[in-house]
Amino acid sequence: MASIQQSIEILSKEKGIDPQIVLDAVKDAMLVAARKQFRTEEDLAADFDPKTGAITIFVVKTVVEHAEQPLNQITLDDARAIDPEVQLGGQVRIARPTEALGRISAQTAKQVILQKVREAERENVFTEFSSRVGDLVNCVVKRIEGQDLVVDLGKTEARLPKKEQSRLESFSIGERVRCVIKSVEKTGKNAGVMVSRAAAEFVMRLFEQEVPEIYDGTVIIRGCAREAGERTKIAVLSRDRDVDCVGACVGMKGMRVQSIIRELRGEKIDIIEFSEDPAVFATHALSPARISRVAIIDSMERHMEVIVEDAQLSLAIGKKGQNVRLAAKLMGWKIDIKTEEEKRQEVEATMNSMAATPLSQLTAYGLHDSIVGALFAGGVATVEKVGAMTPEELESIEGVTPEMIHEVVLAVNAYYSQPYAGQAEAVAEAVVAESVAAPAASDEAVETAAEAVENAAEAVETAAEAVENAAEAGKDPEEKDGEGSGAGESDTMGASGLAVEQS
Repeated sequence: MASIQQSIEILSKEKGIDPQIVLDAVKDAMLVAARKQFRTEEDLAADFDPKTGAITIFVVKTVVEHAEQPLNQITLDDARAIDPEVQLGGQVRIARPTEALGRISAQTAKQVILQKVREAERENVFTEFSSRVGDLVNCVVKRIEGQDLVVDLGKTEARLPKKEQSRLESFSIGERVRCVIKSVEKTGKNAGVMVSRAAAEFVMRLFEQEVPEIYDGTVIIRGCAREAGERTKIAVLSRDRDVDCVGACVGMKGMRVQSIIRELRGEKIDIIEFSEDPAVFATHALSPARISRVAIIDSMERHMEVIVEDAQLSLAIGKKGQNVRLAAKLMGWKIDIKTEEEKRQEVEATMNSMAATPLSQLTAYGLHDSIVGALFAGGVATVEKVGAMTPEELESIEGVTPEMIHEVVLAVNAYYSQPYAGQAEAVAEAVVAESVAAPAASDEAVETAAEAVENAAEAVETAAEAVENAAEAGKDPEEKDGEGSGAGESDTMGASGLAVEQS
């Protein structure tokens, strides 16, 4: 029995856990084995004698006046036969022989002990390493399980999954590697310690080791974005204006950063100066591309637009979008990259859409709502668009008849001729008013007024001619000639009349 005590001490030292935890595990295992052997619902307890190393199993019963539950209760007379000093409400323990436990019970006890020890070991590992997440550790490759590596941290093992490895790296058993502690889980599928060489924190810890200014706090790392095996962008800021943060990280002749690049098996590293101004920071983050300008679209949603020259577009986006993707991840902003030509076209489209007149405006010039609805259903939504279409194009729209086309032409031309008619009327009124107010005006004033009237008359003639030509789609040639000539003569005569009166 003394060997049990020795086994507990040896196991405790090997696993680095408290001997009392192992002892409690042994007691629990004996109780499970006893319940399975005796097949009883009685309350059982286990006791360990450190002197002899013996483990005894007891049935615990409560002393009552009338034992209504014989499995867990005992009368006072029966209890005093075992323990003369026991009182009502007390408990007595009746020993059960452990020799009756067979081989099956022993196997059950062994499994319980191993399970308890594993749980205690996980608890110790979690307690020790949970506060070290993000720390850099040195470890040795112990074995290879599929694509994952199992590394030795000294007190425990850790797993280096395939997804946490760089595609540029390969390791063999016994090789020493540096990793960063990624996570520590107490239970579940990923229970234990997981380390990584693909995390951005790994590069940050390497810079802290290689750059004394970062270690002592003169230069601070404000962010890091990484795609393992491809490229890393790291933003740094100097707290001392006399210290160049980028130069400190690069080192003399690039020695410091080259040491990190060798550790990463040749991965590219961009060291960027951090700025509180998002526009300036974006200019740095998108290097080596040259940025023309940066526009903040929505500061709350952290959305910006970056304009570059056409030749710089591919450089700003990077291979498969890597450069802009890493820059956006580093800044925490959504970045849209556009060329100068794309931005110009976008501005022109915006201006055109702002200047466009809704088709519904033509209802004021006699166009029926049903015709407006038919045009709108055919994809014509603005006056400018319908004005640029030929009668044949209008007739190709479903639901538009030749009679409708005639009304559309009249309404469009009335819409465009309205400004000219208004201008002519205003000029004529001004001339009449001037002649009434100053009948003895000088010859020069009269000539100026007459010239204004002539200009107004020409505007009216131009508008009338536009109406005449556009209305040809819906009328007979003879009818059009007659109406057009009459309209022109009438307008001209009216304007001439205003000129004679002024003279």
